[in-house]
Amino acid sequence: MSKIKIAIVGIGNCASSLIQGIHYYQGKNEQNAVGLMHWEIGGYLPGDIEVVAAFDIDQRKVGVDVNEAIFSLPNCTTVFCSELPASGVKVRMGKILDGFSEHMNNYAEKRTFILANEPEPTATDVVQALKESGAQILLNYLPVGSEEATRFYADCALQAGLAFINNIPVFIASDPDGKWGQRFAKAGLPIIGDDIKAQLGATITHRMLTDLFAKRGVKLERTYQLNTGGNTDFLNMLNHSRLVSKKESKTEAVQSVAAHRMDDDDIHIGPSDYVPWQNDNKICFLRMEGKLFGDVPMNLELRLSVEDSPNSAGVAVDMIRCAKLALDRGQSGVLEAPSAYFCKHPSRQFTDDQAYRMIEAFIETKRGQLHEVSDHRRRQGPPAAAEG
Repeated sequence: MSKIKIAIVGIGNCASSLIQGIHYYQGKNEQNAVGLMHWEIGGYLPGDIEVVAAFDIDQRKVGVDVNEAIFSLPNCTTVFCSELPASGVKVRMGKILDGFSEHMNNYAEKRTFILANEPEPTATDVVQALKESGAQILLNYLPVGSEEATRFYADCALQAGLAFINNIPVFIASDPDGKWGQRFAKAGLPIIGDDIKAQLGATITHRMLTDLFAKRGVKLERTYQLNTGGNTDFLNMLNHSRLVSKKESKTEAVQSVAAHRMDDDDIHIGPSDYVPWQNDNKICFLRMEGKLFGDVPMNLELRLSVEDSPNSAGVAVDMIRCAKLALDRGQSGVLEAPSAYFCKHPSRQFTDDQAYRMIEAFIETKRGQLHEVSDHRRRQGPPAAAEG
């Protein structure tokens, strides 16, 4: 198979884990490849992904080979594949806009960004760079709260003719008006989003337990999810004004699979604090209170500890290959099945077992069956989602 050529915006911990993983799995086979949801998608293996363009705003990364830049501060994720060859791809200066929160200037340099003293590119510059690179897909790994910057790069992807994968909680694929999805459909380009759901993280665990309560007849009355971490993502999120979309994304991911929607006062989900020594380790504290048979009370408490960025990269590898599969098939607009399975805030929410069946069907569908499947779905209507 040919390479899947990708461009990345934001060479932080998540990009580091993704790029390490691309090289790590090149020496594996299906029998010894631990940690993947799919070894092969549409004939593409994890090692078939190639980074051909990259953008960042940190002076320690701009102008540096991307395979070297992923190990630069303030990145602090686990290094599981350190011997990477030079890629020949230099990290370009990115557009800042709201991609940097001023409060981060108050922290030590090793913990935060150092803005590069380089001229910011125009949209024309970015579009030209994407076209010249030969990239087919653009991945957005900007910090939470980068609303303007995300829209800037989504628009650049459209102009350059690239598919777009939105890994952060800015509502592009799930735009309530559907305008972004329509623009990508009109351009003949696929989009997956929004807000990547980790391989086995806080939100997917919370969703599965909430769905279990509903299916086992347990009334969920109150719940919280508290998360702490020490990477730049958590440091960035100390500015609570950047958290509006993040809290909505994570909360709706859980509300959507509950048997009945909870009052706002009875559900709290969101980042809680920045603990520097945790680095890229994320700890989730989860509590669920409910009623069993006979209105007898029960509660569940869970502590989950994961390395945050590899947890994301395992999903990104599949998102990239699904986007490429859509490009090969000529599918465009919002990809519903990949968005529902891989993202916290898709345009439509489904339970995870429904989304799993949808993604497996998406992967297995042959080119000649696409029209037939589309017609069948129009006749049958959408799959039934959980109440809410």
